[in-house]
Amino acid sequence: MDVFGILNTMEQIGLYIHIPFCTSRCAYCDFNTYAGMTHYLDAYVNSVCKEIGSVSQSAPQNLYISTIYFGGGTPSLLSISHLKKILGMIHKNFVIVDHVEINLEANPGTVNLSYLKELRRLNINRISLGMQSAISEELMLLGRQHNTIDVIRAIKWARQAGFENLNLDLIFGLPGQAMQTWQASLEFALRMNPEHFSLYALSVEAGTPLQGWVNRGLIDGIDPDLVAEMYEWAGDRLEAAGYKQYEISNWAKQVNNEYLVCRHNMQYWRNQPYLGFGAGAHGYAGGLRIANVLSIPEYIDKCAKGETGEFPRSPATISEEFIDQKNEIAETMMMGLRLTSEGVSADRFHKRFGKALTDIYPDEINELIQWGLLEWDGNNLRITKNGRILGNQVFMRFV
Repeated sequence: MDVFGILNTMEQIGLYIHIPFCTSRCAYCDFNTYAGMTHYLDAYVNSVCKEIGSVSQSAPQNLYISTIYFGGGTPSLLSISHLKKILGMIHKNFVIVDHVEINLEANPGTVNLSYLKELRRLNINRISLGMQSAISEELMLLGRQHNTIDVIRAIKWARQAGFENLNLDLIFGLPGQAMQTWQASLEFALRMNPEHFSLYALSVEAGTPLQGWVNRGLIDGIDPDLVAEMYEWAGDRLEAAGYKQYEISNWAKQVNNEYLVCRHNMQYWRNQPYLGFGAGAHGYAGGLRIANVLSIPEYIDKCAKGETGEFPRSPATISEEFIDQKNEIAETMMMGLRLTSEGVSADRFHKRFGKALTDIYPDEINELIQWGLLEWDGNNLRITKNGRILGNQVFMRFV
């Protein structure tokens, strides 16, 4: 067991359920999400259940599930009966391990005490709230529909409902954002005392309203130097507050001798298998990376026809890519180096691939260590603090 006390997920699988419904689309969002389509919710949930059944029936053996993650979109738009139906189908078709992590993303303005109590009764034991900012003007710029009072209420209700594992998402590096307002948002969030933080630098994505505003000069562009300063300040502040950075964008608090990391995301960062269900969901299992159709109506239609392929394909699969060992090794390096404390273990690497880490990447490792971007303790290769700022350049060296 490593420093974070995380289960070995080598033979266990994570499940991701994509809920692409939103009341409105945020100005920065380029995810597969849709507003004004909640009339499809019942049919969509039925389709997700059909997809789960189809994939499980084609599996060559019993699949052991250690994490279940409802992401979006806005999963908290699902009713309790919707969630009960999906979770019931998962329990019917898979083997659920003890102490399974079940996470649900929620927008602060979409939950109440009664709903959160029902979530706990369904054994949903981790909730992730999209706070993003404590500054009203920044929330308006992002197109968020909640305010800070909604955040306070959602956290209070979550605690009353029995949630002891709560994450807050925040975004920094907004166009025109000052260091002072970023600091104010994080200080506000710290007063909420969550067990986990996810902090993301804003990326202006193609085709979003935010990109159009920047291109037309309606708002300022993003200052990369200031973004780096915001990131470094946040890391120091969270460390001082007792949070351990375990991944480039994620910090966890220690509770009962265990760091409450997001175990589902650890599945991705360790490049371990996971199955994705829903419109636009991705999966990686059996040496295949697969993706589902994006459109909600088309997803429903494909699941209704039920044309199941070989595992891990589903009726909704529209693309697949075989990942050979060379690419698997490269992706394991890229994802594993995001883990700032664990990094890439030479022992685990050799056990998985039958090759020594230093034999495959001797020049890359030596150069990055000399440049102060990686560090090596004889077994674990980790990214340094300086390397975190230049993460993409470090990761690309292993492609």
